[in-house]
Amino acid sequence: MTIKTASVLAFDRKLNNSDALFHAGRWDDREGHAAWPGIEIREKAVRGTISNRLKNAIVSDPTKLDAEVQKPNLQVVDAAALPMDMDTLKVRFTLRVLGGISHPSACNDAEYQQALQTAIDGYIDEHDCIELSYRYACNLANGRFLWRNRVGAQSVEIRVESSSGESSSFDAYARELRDMTSDDAAVRKVANVIKQGLSGDGFALLTITAFVRLGQGQEVFPSQELVQDDRSTKSKHLYRVDGIAAMHSQKIGNALRTIDTWHPSADEVGAIAVEPYGSVTSRGAAYRQPKAKLDFYNLLDSWIIKGKVPAIEQQHYVVATLIRGGVFGEGAS
Repeated sequence: MTIKTASVLAFDRKLNNSDALFHAGRWDDREGHAAWPGIEIREKAVRGTISNRLKNAIVSDPTKLDAEVQKPNLQVVDAAALPMDMDTLKVRFTLRVLGGISHPSACNDAEYQQALQTAIDGYIDEHDCIELSYRYACNLANGRFLWRNRVGAQSVEIRVESSSGESSSFDAYARELRDMTSDDAAVRKVANVIKQGLSGDGFALLTITAFVRLGQGQEVFPSQELVQDDRSTKSKHLYRVDGIAAMHSQKIGNALRTIDTWHPSADEVGAIAVEPYGSVTSRGAAYRQPKAKLDFYNLLDSWIIKGKVPAIEQQHYVVATLIRGGVFGEGAS
């Protein structure tokens, strides 16, 4: 029997996280965080300086350069910061974990679907998603999802509570972002909840609350909105939910799936987000080039169509990409 790649193949996302809302309070009052006020986004009108790279004809002529830098760089921007009487940022979101990894949400080829389910179910039976669950839990414990808000803080505490009432607390700075192999009992506890959700053994819903001690009045960093209206006079738009500064669910999700240390450049760049071609847009690079046969599509086709089982590390990567979700059919564009 010859198996061909299905022209229609799609998987739903299995890690479903919410947006993260920003609140402000005092570090010593963390137990009363439920009453903390949301952080508002305010507009600023500023007069900046010209600092972009100029044409050679201008920089080589002192008179022209003086005239250029004297021009006002007027900007209207959004900004968010802690109040002057509060020193701690609270970031809170929920994470729902779903099972059914081997079951595509759409597939128009029954033979291919059966072969795929057999392969992925075999992986689950052998590995039970333990490695992947542990890595997702590491990115909760180390506060990677805080992005720029994690940098330079005095203290960072992460609290993870499951729907069953179990809770864990972590010092984010005690865990290196690159370390996903050291066995940690507290992280393993959270990983077991995620594993149960991925394997379909139970309902998994986690509530994650991060406390970041930045200092009174310090700036915080919600997501920045992509504005496609060229008529807008504002140069920076920050994301808000019901007037409260927030971070996009997509940005949180990208941080949680930054577990791929199996790509060829891992020793140099560390973990990257799980993507079909290992793309990292901020670096302008794809770390899983098809010519190396380590991209998602080459590995999946080799496994499902040719029956060549990838190395364990690359099996982890393929399954993590299915957990990420997406449209993977041969006819996808």
